[in-house]
Amino acid sequence: MNSNRLSRIQHAFVFAQQQVGALVERDPGFYPLYTDEGKWRHSKPAWTHWCDGFLPGMMWIFYEETEDPKWRELAESYSQRLEPRKDDREVHDLGFIFFHGTYRRWYEATVRDGVPDPALKEVVIHAGRTLARRFHEQAGCLRSFHGADSNFIDIMMNVSVIFYAALETNDPALLALAHRHCVTTRRTLVRGDGSTSHEGIFDLETGEFLRQTTQQGYRGDSCWSRGLAWSLYGFGTCYRLTKEPIYLQTAQLNAQYWLAHVPESGMAPWDFDAPEVGPLSRAQVDTSASAIAAVGLLNLAELTTDAPQQNAYLDCALKTIDSLCANYLGEGVDGWEGTLRGGVYHIHKQLGVDESVMWGEFFFVEALQRIIHRFRRLHRQEEKAS
Repeated sequence: MNSNRLSRIQHAFVFAQQQVGALVERDPGFYPLYTDEGKWRHSKPAWTHWCDGFLPGMMWIFYEETEDPKWRELAESYSQRLEPRKDDREVHDLGFIFFHGTYRRWYEATVRDGVPDPALKEVVIHAGRTLARRFHEQAGCLRSFHGADSNFIDIMMNVSVIFYAALETNDPALLALAHRHCVTTRRTLVRGDGSTSHEGIFDLETGEFLRQTTQQGYRGDSCWSRGLAWSLYGFGTCYRLTKEPIYLQTAQLNAQYWLAHVPESGMAPWDFDAPEVGPLSRAQVDTSASAIAAVGLLNLAELTTDAPQQNAYLDCALKTIDSLCANYLGEGVDGWEGTLRGGVYHIHKQLGVDESVMWGEFFFVEALQRIIHRFRRLHRQEEKAS
């Protein structure tokens, strides 16, 4: 990794801290979802309540890298306010909130301090058990917030909190439930070419899988790019937690499709099957999907032992982050409050289109952190070799 690339990545990481710092000073206690004309505070609807863990998650990442007590204090404060949501049965997103974003990172911070706080881990475990209550026995999967008969590909990013709870408590029934969700999702939402459907619909009496459809993609049979990124990252995480080979194979199949269809820049269209022209044109990129996929590819580069695959995953991830840093930082537009422009929330509802979105912010920052860590490891290896 050359010094120019590292410099750009470090600059973006510092800029992200500046933007988050300005947000919490300007609007303390606010958990935004997406910007409107570059502003986090607006009156447009949320559609669903799933993003609160991403802002404190970024704070935890900033603390992990800087050890600045200011970030630790903010991270704890913004995380603690979310604790009651460990009992939230209205969403399928508790993994985003408690595993990726807040309490798992908080617990691991106490482990690094040498004084592990089991009460923090218990919050994550509790959230995992709450999410497991969404499991539908006949369908064999966790139901989405959209309906009892619905499974979203997004849930592959959240089932990790159930695996975590099962593994930390040695609960075989909970572990089996999480595995069943993954197997059902793989069978019904991941296609043979590695593309994914956003949503699957089931007959609740028989458990029969009825059809693929979508809430946010171009069509039911299209490949919504953020959904593919959720699957790529999610199945990779499930492999990391369980070492179940089929999950790694599925993530690699998703990655194969991503690498074959994403442009050289790494900037994915909002849906890979969107038309070339028109109001839903593929000219609209989704930087959030690209950032998610970049982290997923960085994960796969560590998980696979095949050198050509490692190189392909790493090359695409680095090109993606290069493009995001060069062309989509919020500093490119006067008064823009987010870190990363060009994200898409819900294109059909015209919510957060070509804006900053909180999950895009979080996974972009996570990708920057992963690359900085990789550079440090390479640097240490070079020093040892010299």
